[in-house]
Amino acid sequence: MSTQAELRTKIARVAVNTLEWGRDRVPRGMRTVIGVLLMVGGLFGFLPVLGFWMFPLGLAFVALDFPPAQRRLERWLRRRRMAAGD
Repeated sequence: MSTQAELRTKIARVAVNTLEWGRDRVPRGMRTVIGVLLMVGGLFGFLPVLGFWMFPLGLAFVALDFPPAQRRLERWLRRRRMAAGD
């Protein structure tokens, strides 16, 4: 496996684990607050501490609370888990 493919797999695994943690342990309203904060931080991704990776993760956190988006996110999580062999 190439290093780029390995990196993509690791990033997907971290995203899946983070979203599953958020879905299981963070209360419903708080997920939306965390998601919005991540998206705002992602807008300032050019700064050294923040990163553009925060915006899509924030969007995914917000999607955990909206049923139509939640179904798409669940499908994506399932595909990532299957691709990672978990």
